[in-house]
Amino acid sequence: MLLAGKTAVISGAAGPRGIGLATARLFAEHGARVAILDLGRATPKQVASGVGEGHIGIICDVTSKAACRDAVEQALAAFGRIDIAICNAGVTQPLKVMDIDDAAWDAVLDVNLRGVLNLSQAVIPHMRERRSGAIACMSSVSAQRGGGIFGGPHYSAAKAGVLGLAKNMARELGPDGIRVNCVTPGLIQTDITGGKLTDEMKRDIVKAVPLGRLGEALDVARIFLFLASDLSSYVTGAVIDVNGGMLIHG
Repeated sequence: MLLAGKTAVISGAAGPRGIGLATARLFAEHGARVAILDLGRATPKQVASGVGEGHIGIICDVTSKAACRDAVEQALAAFGRIDIAICNAGVTQPLKVMDIDDAAWDAVLDVNLRGVLNLSQAVIPHMRERRSGAIACMSSVSAQRGGGIFGGPHYSAAKAGVLGLAKNMARELGPDGIRVNCVTPGLIQTDITGGKLTDEMKRDIVKAVPLGRLGEALDVARIFLFLASDLSSYVTGAVIDVNGGMLIHG
């Protein structure tokens, strides 16, 4: 088991078809104790009990710095340590640039970008004290190719911000023994996209994917497992694409 004796907090992890829950389940299979963080309406405690014994669910709005600090304190009280933080919580809106108002901009930037900073700031002091930790952040292929898939320009901007933030944190926190990396999924079939993509849209998107299929939540969860485990002990500041070849860099 790759995470035996480890503990993890995962934000946005209570959605039934989401990447966060797939990651929580996979981490649990590999021996980790997991704290599932999500909004109250997602019933994180109930979801955590479904993952198995020893895991906990905590109500946490990642746009609130205080809520993230409180969630981390609860996880520390339950586990005694936090080895891994997966900054996964996210929202998207399929808007055009001229349709983005202040409320839409704030909603998407606050969850996707500010949420990464808030949860990271909450776990860093503990990880620094132990001189050990792994933080993995959810970005998106939209940050690399300028959208054009599902989210609007504000989503691309937020996810591009995550890339810059994570790389800077990796540089700053490396001497403290803390690794920080990013994952950039392509179009993954999750709760965020569920019901919004027609069969025709899916067929058109698959035409641009060399591996010939859309991604599943488990495809991304496996990369988070790699970044959380000692398999990636010499990896920091990296960006790992999980898009089936949709975007192949030159």
